[in-house]
Amino acid sequence: MQWTASEVQEDPTSKNNYRTYSIKARRFRAFFLQLCFMEKWLALFDACSGVSTDSRQIQEGCLYIALKGDNFDGNLFAEQAIAQGARFAIVDNPELANEENIFYVSDGLHFLQQLALAHRNRFEIPVLGITGSNGKTSTKELVNAVLQTKYNVLCTQGNLNNHIGVPLTLLQLNAQHELAIIEMGANKPLDIDELCRIAAPTLGLITNIGKAHLEGFINFEGVLQTKSELYDHVATLNGALFVNAEDHILLAAAQKKRSQILTYGEQHGELRGQLAYLDPYVHFSWSFQQYVSPVIDTQMVGKYNFFNFLAALRIGLHFEIEPSLLNRAIANYKPTNKRSQVEKTAHNTVIVDCYNANPSSMQSALNSFVEMEHPDKLVILGDMLELGAEGPAEHQKILDFVREHKLKLLTVGQIFREIDANGYAHVEDLKEQLAKDQIQDKLILLKGSRGIALEKLMDCL
Repeated sequence: MQWTASEVQEDPTSKNNYRTYSIKARRFRAFFLQLCFMEKWLALFDACSGVSTDSRQIQEGCLYIALKGDNFDGNLFAEQAIAQGARFAIVDNPELANEENIFYVSDGLHFLQQLALAHRNRFEIPVLGITGSNGKTSTKELVNAVLQTKYNVLCTQGNLNNHIGVPLTLLQLNAQHELAIIEMGANKPLDIDELCRIAAPTLGLITNIGKAHLEGFINFEGVLQTKSELYDHVATLNGALFVNAEDHILLAAAQKKRSQILTYGEQHGELRGQLAYLDPYVHFSWSFQQYVSPVIDTQMVGKYNFFNFLAALRIGLHFEIEPSLLNRAIANYKPTNKRSQVEKTAHNTVIVDCYNANPSSMQSALNSFVEMEHPDKLVILGDMLELGAEGPAEHQKILDFVREHKLKLLTVGQIFREIDANGYAHVEDLKEQLAKDQIQDKLILLKGSRGIALEKLMDCL
């Protein structure tokens, strides 16, 4: 049975607020009360084929849970969901309930999250929580590829890593699953804490701490504090943390917790990797105890993915997967999500890394690009969104770096346009120009936030 940190409260009658008063009893009481409340809902869930929160994607026999947002009200589509095949619907508008197949709860989102927690607590399996400013989705996919060589794994699909995506993932758990990998994203303080209270991770990995979504966090310290909430929750379950030993900030944060620490790195760590070369794909080897691997030829670009590979390998070793299987999984993995993909067009070789961007990931991509061998390189950069007041200064730093290394450059977006006189305000403007002036025989880095949609340029490259 798993527990969340929220279920352990300080006893005010205890000396020095030590948790000496029947922690297990209080845990059991909290769990029992939740279970009693959720028992009928779990039975309702079990009678359904799955869960949907989108009335446009109803599967036969599913449980439809209506959610509300600033511009939509899922309650209004409950009857439609039933008509399309949903077995039951949950609404938080009492006027729409009929107590036959449409049931009322006080808050649809809270219900979804509590249902997911109750369902997750049915399974005594390792749950790995992965977060970080950069690389969490790529690392999650690599870890999944590694663990699937031996185990039946539930893994977050795509980047469904928020307060809705995490519970929807957990509600897919079944008796065949031996492990779960849950990606956790954050835009503001306490986001990771909220997701951990739902997922109850027994293992944790923070890929790195960088300048992502600064608009919600204010500063770097806010990002660190929020991401470290994962460490806090794993510690309450006496779990294990996977830590990059080269990252002194994360290592120090982990060492403050009562958790087993499993490390990896280049110069430090239990597992150590050696970068061989970039062409632009990453080629590397690794060692652990007495084992030394051959050079692994990966299908991912960017030196920044080197530590993502090492993290996946360290997790695989923790779960006692043979090194040969680990090497094969890493070598065979090919990204398909606009993250570190290499596309060879009729005219150029393009590194497609335009699903997301922030100052840290942008700088890492550029650092790696500079090291790649090619006679004619071009950088196409899109705006980094959600940086708040720090946006202009962070974009200027990127421009300065590109100019310092004398890289050919094209920029897209309103922020870059204000500081780059030759930049293009919109991707369609650059696309029109490229259609007139075809680029030939170049190695191109395509990097920008998802909202800029740089992938639209591929037809012209």
